[in-house]
Amino acid sequence: MAITVRSSRDIIDFVNSHPTGTRRTRILALVALGGIFVDAYDFTSLGLGLHSLTGQWKLTAFEVGALTSIMAAGALIGALCGGYIVDRVGRYKLFVIDLVLFVVAAIAAGLAPDLAVLLICRFLLGFGVGLDMPASFSFITEFTATPDKGKYVNSWQAMWYVAVVSAGVILLPFYLGGAGQDLWRWAVGLGALPALVVLTLRLIYTEESPMWAAHCLGLAEAGRILERSYGITVTVAPAGDPGGPGAPGGPDAPGESGQARARPARARGLPGLTATRTLFSRRYLSRTVASSAITMTQATQYYAVGFYIPTISLLILGAGTLQAIVGTSLINVAGIVGGTIQAYLTRRLGLRRLAMAGYVLVCACAVTLGLMGGHGGYAAAGLIAAFIFGQSAGPGPQGKTMAALSYPTPLRGAATGWNEAMSRVGTIVGFYLFPTLLSAVGLGATMLYVAIVPAIGFAVLLVIRWDPIGKDVENEEPGVGVAAHLAAR
Repeated sequence: MAITVRSSRDIIDFVNSHPTGTRRTRILALVALGGIFVDAYDFTSLGLGLHSLTGQWKLTAFEVGALTSIMAAGALIGALCGGYIVDRVGRYKLFVIDLVLFVVAAIAAGLAPDLAVLLICRFLLGFGVGLDMPASFSFITEFTATPDKGKYVNSWQAMWYVAVVSAGVILLPFYLGGAGQDLWRWAVGLGALPALVVLTLRLIYTEESPMWAAHCLGLAEAGRILERSYGITVTVAPAGDPGGPGAPGGPDAPGESGQARARPARARGLPGLTATRTLFSRRYLSRTVASSAITMTQATQYYAVGFYIPTISLLILGAGTLQAIVGTSLINVAGIVGGTIQAYLTRRLGLRRLAMAGYVLVCACAVTLGLMGGHGGYAAAGLIAAFIFGQSAGPGPQGKTMAALSYPTPLRGAATGWNEAMSRVGTIVGFYLFPTLLSAVGLGATMLYVAIVPAIGFAVLLVIRWDPIGKDVENEEPGVGVAAHLAAR
């Protein structure tokens, strides 16, 4: 197959219309999602080893809160930086840098001699997560066809819960082997292993995003990426042969002169403040508010319940550490099921309706658990599993996916970075919300308070009806900030 490209729009149109179901495309998506696996493992592994760590170092409640939230704080800062950096230097470079950070920080955390060093290592892990999320979501969006973007991007949720379950499975032999109070060291240190595997696969298989390259590296480089990634022959039309006045990329095409086509763009990505202002411009405001609201509420409810499932298991089942590890893994299988199902329903139902349905189920489970007063044994455990199913099939993936799909390429990194930062605000709230309420009012009342969170998310989506599924955001008239940036090029 051979194609001729005359403008960045030709590159975008080819990717958006090319069948996604090829073996290489699936591998690229899986490798990109591998970063999500590492993110999820690092975020949740400490929860499984928290009891042993608290006993070994005699941590206070404040120190435990600082330790569980420090990674979220690092992710918040990393996301704010990463959104701009990924638009500035590209997706591939950030792919490699953040995985190296994961490997080094995970090993250092497992060997930490005291709380201060562990806090620094967990902060660096969080910073790496913040860098990786915008790169991963942008990469998947820019390598998949329009009809499949939602499915592939939304697959990150199933990958997240696979990592959560894997953490329990990986840790179980060490617990049975007598790791004792060093169990937490194995939990956090082993995060370096999947990070190393994903880093190797990224170095072997991934390329730069052709859409980003078309905007920032020039058509010649974008064409070479298409050739390597899709096995086609790409001819870049010379500047003097644009295919006629008014044709895509022709002399009358807006914002893309023949001279601009012949050389790489000097400006890479929107400046940070310009990008952020554009996200809140009239065109994009409703999209930004909707995706931010979903991602903040889902993170709050997940980390107020999902992260503390080992603790909740001990409270409702009255069992020991072994049962908490096994119970946590089994409950999170519901997350894999929900995350897988919603990915295949994305194209049919859209992000908004999936999120709203999930909010209803999460709220119902939280209210029922609250009315049960935190008791109920296996019935209560079943409700926690249903909570996780509603989370993963509903709002869990939709906020980040909405941010990835709702903006054109020059804004995508900044949008996903901003969204990830809002997710970490919700994460920090959830981390502190659950233990604080639990100690003050008990498990039953805590779940009733948690039920307020999905109700807020549902209310926002009743008002804002935006859904990016099936829409070509690359082909719409750009916002003021994007237009000015492209004109300057």
